Amino acid sequence: IRRQSNKGTLLHILDRTLTPMGSRLLKRWIAYPLVNLRAIKQRLAAVGELKEDLFLRQDLRKELDNIYDLERLIGRVSLGRATPKDLIALKSSVKRLPGIKKRLVGSASVLLGSISEELDTLDDVRTWIVSAIREDAPAVLKDGGVIKEGYSQGLDRLIKLAQGGKEWIAKFAKKEQESSGIPSLKVGYNKVFGYYIEVSKPNLKFVPSHYIRKQTLVGAERFITQELKEMEEQILQAEEKRILMEQELFEQVVSKIAAQNRRIKEAAQLIAQLDVLTALAEVAEHHGYVCPKMDNTRELEIRDGRHPVIEQVTKDDGFVPNDVILDDVHQQIMIITGPNMAGKSTILRQTALIVLMAQMGSFVPATKARIGLVDRIFSRVGASDDLTRGRSTFMVEMNETASILRNATPRSLVILDEIGRGTSTYDGLSIAWAVAEALHDLGGKGVRTLFATHYHELTELVSTKEKVKNFNVAVKKWKDEIIFLRKLVPGGTSRSYGIEVAKLAGLPDTVIRRAKEILQNLEGEEIDEAGRPKLARGSCANEVIQLNLFGMHNDHLIKWVKDLDIAKMTPLEALVELDKMKKFVEGEGRD
Repeated sequence: IRRQSNKGTLLHILDRTLTPMGSRLLKRWIAYPLVNLRAIKQRLAAVGELKEDLFLRQDLRKELDNIYDLERLIGRVSLGRATPKDLIALKSSVKRLPGIKKRLVGSASVLLGSISEELDTLDDVRTWIVSAIREDAPAVLKDGGVIKEGYSQGLDRLIKLAQGGKEWIAKFAKKEQESSGIPSLKVGYNKVFGYYIEVSKPNLKFVPSHYIRKQTLVGAERFITQELKEMEEQILQAEEKRILMEQELFEQVVSKIAAQNRRIKEAAQLIAQLDVLTALAEVAEHHGYVCPKMDNTRELEIRDGRHPVIEQVTKDDGFVPNDVILDDVHQQIMIITGPNMAGKSTILRQTALIVLMAQMGSFVPATKARIGLVDRIFSRVGASDDLTRGRSTFMVEMNETASILRNATPRSLVILDEIGRGTSTYDGLSIAWAVAEALHDLGGKGVRTLFATHYHELTELVSTKEKVKNFNVAVKKWKDEIIFLRKLVPGGTSRSYGIEVAKLAGLPDTVIRRAKEILQNLEGEEIDEAGRPKLARGSCANEVIQLNLFGMHNDHLIKWVKDLDIAKMTPLEALVELDKMKKFVEGEGRD
């Protein structure tokens, strides 16, 4: 919304508006979705009627396409900056209002019916402009020719006088040609000398004695006569008075229209609203959107949901839809695992966008959607930093997460993507775990949450928090490659496929092979006394070494493990003990 280009945004997908004020209103609807259930349902009903009635929608859009920016026009009028062309544009726009009002009569939806009832057709404003302003009026008032003939008797007299003067000049030129015997004699005008008689040099000998020389040119000379100067004065005075009177009359019309500022603005707002509703109906029909069912529950059910932007970008490849179901009893938090590029972030974003679209009054990209009213959408998605203010990526992430925990309510929707990735593994996991627990228990009711993570340990939350459910974005491994299926399926996953994704990104084969060797070391706890993977030292890069998990500290560690009461430990406590064991093996806990 706030960037210069709309391409790749929800606004770009939804903006089928035909008027500038409609486009501006659509931005406001996206930025400020509704939280009033009745108002949301009224918008959805209006969009639904316009979607189903193709002829009504087409007729309205045909009229809307001929309406200029009424808000800007009345703004210029009110400031006294309107030009003749502005009034013509205003008249042309107002001309469309009666047809729109008539076409909306009998609409089934409350919102369309109220627009029809409240829309002021501004017939008086149109009459004022039609009676006063010429259709071919110039862009600039001082050029004249703005006010229609018959609007003012005084102006008509001045126009006739000016026109009569010009006719007199033509007759005067013809008379002088005949009396002087100079057929090439002509009468001209410029701002310096006014009207003049021009005679070429070969004909100077025929110039009458009463001519007064005013200017000598290379091939001619210019003269005036007393008669010509007297008529010039009359013509110029009439022209000057005509321009002044036109300006005065124009300003009177502008002033009358400016006094109707409120009425015109209200009409503009109704037209903008209708423009947005017809645009949303057009988009819904074109992209196969459905009407979401809105209620006051704290449930969220989206069947075959699609990302409204990405599905248009990937038309040729096809977009894989997904279901998202949240409630406040069985499935309030969805922990979503899966490799990078699998589509976790897309699922999070499309869910938030579908809720936003529904609450702004738009149909949504899904086969079915039932949405319990959301008071706010909170997101912690993507990496960012604020180095100019001394805040790292992790600090920004924590600030945003803290804001979510402080402000979210049981009616909110929270989407979290990779919380804790900006710090060490155990710190990040601990924070992510604690945040998930806090959201589960928030306000004693919890909050609807989608939580995408690389911390596979978080899938253990299902054993301690009853409203947490695990999902993963499916992938298929074929030979040495992975295929992203983009489908959200129940259950967690313990594989990140990071090396496979790195290969897709184009890392050299030597780096990929080496990474696989080191990963094998790390997964098998095959480390030396300094805590380094054996193969990472480089001496055994082509060997596969299987060392005992506990190495030289076998007896001590076995006793340690035996003494642990696993049945009473939480997953987080188990991780803490495992961390202690790791440090012991690395030599940090021997003393």
